[in-house]
Amino acid sequence: MATSTTTGAASLEDPKTLIARLRSGDVRALARAISLVENDAPGAADVLSGCFPYTGQALRIGLTGAPGAGKSTLVDLLARHYRAQSESVGIVAVDPTSPFTGGAILGDRIRMQSHHADPGLYIRSMATRGFLGGLASTTADIASIVEASGKTRLMIETVGVGQDEVDIVRLADVTVVILVPGLGDDVQSIKAGILEIADIFVVNKSDREGADRVEREIRAMQSLGDHAEGWVPPVVRTVASTGEGTTALAETIERCAQWLRESGKLEQKRTAAWQQRLLEMVRQRLTRELVQHHLGTSELATYARAVAARDEDPYVLVERLVRGLVDLHSGESRPSI
Repeated sequence: MATSTTTGAASLEDPKTLIARLRSGDVRALARAISLVENDAPGAADVLSGCFPYTGQALRIGLTGAPGAGKSTLVDLLARHYRAQSESVGIVAVDPTSPFTGGAILGDRIRMQSHHADPGLYIRSMATRGFLGGLASTTADIASIVEASGKTRLMIETVGVGQDEVDIVRLADVTVVILVPGLGDDVQSIKAGILEIADIFVVNKSDREGADRVEREIRAMQSLGDHAEGWVPPVVRTVASTGEGTTALAETIERCAQWLRESGKLEQKRTAAWQQRLLEMVRQRLTRELVQHHLGTSELATYARAVAARDEDPYVLVERLVRGLVDLHSGESRPSI
C-alpha cells in the first residue's frame, strides 16, 4: 500500500512527465501530483488537465455516516475484498481539520497499515481545511488524479461530521450511508438530506441491540418516498469488527452500479455532478482572478475596515467589484460550444 499526506509545496516538474510517471505506477509521482493540487502550486491546472482523459472508468464509491459508525473499518474491509478480486483500489479519506493548528489526525492511515506492502492500493488522507459538507475543497480533483493512476475502484470516505455530509453525492457514483444502533433517535440521525442521498444503507455493528429498530425505521421512511425510478436503496447489515456482511455489501454496490449503467442513471448523475462542479470551478477561478489581480490583501483589509465601520455597504461594494472585473474582461469573446 502507498499512503500519503499533504506535504509542502512540491518541486516543479514537467506535468507531462509527472503524469507519465504516475500512470506507470510511480507512487512518488502520484503523491507529488496530489500535493501540487492541494497546495494550488504552479502547474496544478496542467496536471489536472493531463489526468482528465484517464478518468471516468473507475467506479466511485462514497461512504458517509456519523463519527463512530465504522466507516474506516468498512472501507478497509471493502479494499481487502476488491484486492482479492485483483481490482486496483484508491482510497481518499477526509479527516477534520483542527480549528487551532489547522492540522488533521489522518487516522485512516493508522487503521489501514496492514496494506502497506500492497502496490495495488493507494490511500490518500487529507484534511478538510475548514471546508464544510464532509469533503475538502480539492477532494474531487484528488480523486481524479488517483483514478488517472489506473485505479478501478475508488472509495471516498467523508469526514463524518453529522447531517450535512451531502456533497459526497456529487462525487460518488454509488453513495453508501452507514448507520449504527444506539444513536438515540435513529430516525433523526438520518434526516436533513442524508436519507435522500443514499443508494445503499448499511446498518453496521448489527450484532448490537437496536439493529432491528434501525432497519425498520429506514424501511418505514422509504415507504413514504417515491421510488418510481426503479431502485429502492437496500439495507445491508454488517459487523465490521468481524468482517460479517462485507461480501454482501460489495455485491450490493456492484448491483447498484450495474443498474445505474443499464438505466442510464449513471450518465445522468455524472452530468448533473459536472454541472455543479463547473459552476464551482468558475466561481473559484473568478475569485482567484479578483484576489490576485484586482483586489490585493491591503485593499481587501481597507474594504473590510470600511464595512465594519459602516462606511461602506458590502452589497453595493461586492456588486461594484464584480462589475469592474466583468467590464475589464468585456472585450474578450465568450467561449464557443
